[in-house]
This record gives sequence, structure tokens and C-alpha cells, in this order.
Amino acid sequence: MSTVVVTGAQWGGEGKGRVIDIIASQSDVVIRSQGGNNSSCTIEKDGEYYVFNLVPSGILYPEKPCLIGCGTVINPKELLEEIERLKAKGFPCANLVIDPRAHVVMPWHIALDGLSEVMRGKEVIGTTGYGIGPCYTDKAERSGIRICELIAPERFAEHAYIVGRHKNEILTKIYNEKPLDIDSIVEEYIAYGKQLSKYVADVSILTYNAIRKGRNILFEGAQGSLLDINVGTYPYATSSSPVSGGVCTGTGIGPTAIDKVIGVAKAYTTRIGQGPFPTELFDDTAVLLRKNGNEFGSKTQRPRRIGWFDSVILRHSVRVNGITELALNKLDVLRGLPVMKICTAYRYPDGSILRDLPASLDDLKLCSPIYDAIDGFSNDIGSCTKRSDLPDNILRFIDRTEQLADCKISLLGVGPSKSQIIDLG
Repeated sequence: MSTVVVTGAQWGGEGKGRVIDIIASQSDVVIRSQGGNNSSCTIEKDGEYYVFNLVPSGILYPEKPCLIGCGTVINPKELLEEIERLKAKGFPCANLVIDPRAHVVMPWHIALDGLSEVMRGKEVIGTTGYGIGPCYTDKAERSGIRICELIAPERFAEHAYIVGRHKNEILTKIYNEKPLDIDSIVEEYIAYGKQLSKYVADVSILTYNAIRKGRNILFEGAQGSLLDINVGTYPYATSSSPVSGGVCTGTGIGPTAIDKVIGVAKAYTTRIGQGPFPTELFDDTAVLLRKNGNEFGSKTQRPRRIGWFDSVILRHSVRVNGITELALNKLDVLRGLPVMKICTAYRYPDGSILRDLPASLDDLKLCSPIYDAIDGFSNDIGSCTKRSDLPDNILRFIDRTEQLADCKISLLGVGPSKSQIIDLG
């Protein structure tokens, strides 16, 4: 039996999808434990690409239970549309399970998400606007609506009217917006609840029983560790916990159930949204990496910010996740660059050297990167199948990354295809 967590080791967009797909093919159960439809995972199967927003990507294996845990927030309309898209592609989703404790994204969450971003002015966070943050706010405030209520029409209507009237007060009196039609919302969402009710079961119990039976379990992460609400670059973060510890609270299992944590990074750094980014590039190198790496959000299509590889944030991720091994993606995208740079530490204005990520973003904004430079390579590495096939300079890059992260690299991505991964064992 093996329980494996796959988590992003940077700011998301690390190419977790194909790593997840490889491990999902070897697993018995696949579980999504946090986030909402503000993130996405792209999987290639038989030459076709599938983008997942809420449904675990293991759904491409119809015999494997795919569970959505209590730590997620669910827009029922988006989820049902995603299910229909998968059904149209020949995946019936009969193996999908939703935890009754997961929270529901309501229309007022989406409305307030956009309005609060406008209100922040220059301090804008850069959210997707899908209502994820406000939904988690209501969860923490204990006024949220859960799936177990959504599938119980009378209980749902009673709660939705109470919360909806309160949200309309905020919309009209603080933002000077028109009120939402709560009657139509209640009617619409009761219909969603009826459609989703057949998928609802206790994910904590199902996961626990699968562990006791010795099943192989994959916990697939959304977003990246640097976006974690607790240990990420707050406030430029998501509203949930993408780190491995979030799997426990987001699924309802104990930490002793986890055997292995695989952190996924890529050979340079990207992020979407606002916030300090010490290794960010604004030159032709950034343009080249963005183009060659297709660095646009799968869900939003927003262009990602580009920077050199940053071992400071990688060390941070190794520590806060308990990462046991790394997958390093997109080495091929570095092809043709005269040098490949690795940020080894930060220099503070007073001359002091920081090897660890500071908690204060005011401090991080003042940091400048200290680089190691490794000569580039011109070979096409897409056909390499083992470590010894790789150019010497790539091997130097890999060895230096392992040394700085103090963590073994077990998988190397040398091209966009699922087959273009070298297993280092």
C-alpha cells in the first residue's frame, strides 16, 4: 500500500498534471482535497488534452474512485458542466464522489470577489474572480452553505435566504450594487443539488477504509505551495492549503496515513497574479521562456510572470511539505539559452544573505537574487530516456538543484508529452 501526495513546489503551473496522471494510472483511489474551480490541471490521454477544474483527473480511469474532499469549495454549476463535458468524451463519472462537508460557491461569493478586488485599488490580489476567497471566508465565519445542505432542499432554502439577505445588504449598502434575486438563486441551486445528490458520500470514511484495505491512494494537489494561505506569500495567496498538510484537513485523515510527498517544480519559475517575485525577468529571456513553455494559465489564459529558477522557494516548499522527492519539469524549455541561472540565496539591502524565504513580503520586496550561472545547451533533449543521455550542462543543473534543495529529483520532464519523462528511480 502506498499513499502519495503530489503538490506544486512553486506558485502553481508547474506541470503537475502529467505527474499526477502517471501516478493515477498506478493508484486505486484518486482524491482532490482543496481549492475550487480557480485552478486547473491539464492531462493528455490518447493525443487529446483534458482540462480539469474540480473533478479529480483520475476520472480518466473509470474503474478508480475519484473523491472530492471536504476541504474543497464547489461551484455546482461549474462542476455539473465539467461532468457533462467528460460524459460527452466517453467518461461517465459514475466513480465520482463528493464529500457532504465541502462548501458551496454561491452567486454572492462571485459578485463580492470582483467588487472587493476593485475596492483594493493598488493593493489588488489578482484573484480569478470565481468567488473562491469569499466562499472560504464564509466557511471560516461559519455562515457557509455545505453540500449536505444543498442536497436537502428545505434546509438549503432556509439557510440561503438568511445568508442571501445579509449579502444583499452588503452589496447594496457598501458597494451600491443592485441586490441579487434570492428566489431565483434558491430555485436554481435546489435543481443543482438534486443533480449532484447521487455523487455525495463521506470521503473521510471512504479514504480511511481504502487505507485500511491497503489500497494505493493518490492525493492530487491544486495550485502551488507558495500560494498556501498559511505558509505561502500571504496575502498574495489562495484561500486554502495546497501544501501536503492540507490533504489531512481537506480529506479527513491523519498525517500518519501519508507515505510519500512528491513536489513538482519546473526548471524556471512562474507565477500568476500580484506579489513580490525576486527572480522575475522582463527581458527577451522572459519572452522566450513564456513562448516556448506555453506559460499561460490553463483556466484563465492569463500570461504567467517569468523568472529564473529559485532554490530559496524550493527549499521552503521541501520543508513545509515534507517533500520526499522532486519532479523537475520543462528542462527542454531552457534549450538555446546562453546560460541557465539558479537563485541560491537572497541579498538584503544591508548586505546580509538570506537562504530562507522571509515571512514578511515587505522584506521579500527588498531582496535581490544571488545567482549561480551554468552554461546553456543546444541539444534537443526530447528523445532522452535516461540520465546518461542528457547534456553535461543539464546534469550540472540537476545536481546543483538537488544540492540546494537537499532533496532527490526522481522525475525529469524533457518535453511536453507524457512519454517525455525520465524516471531516475
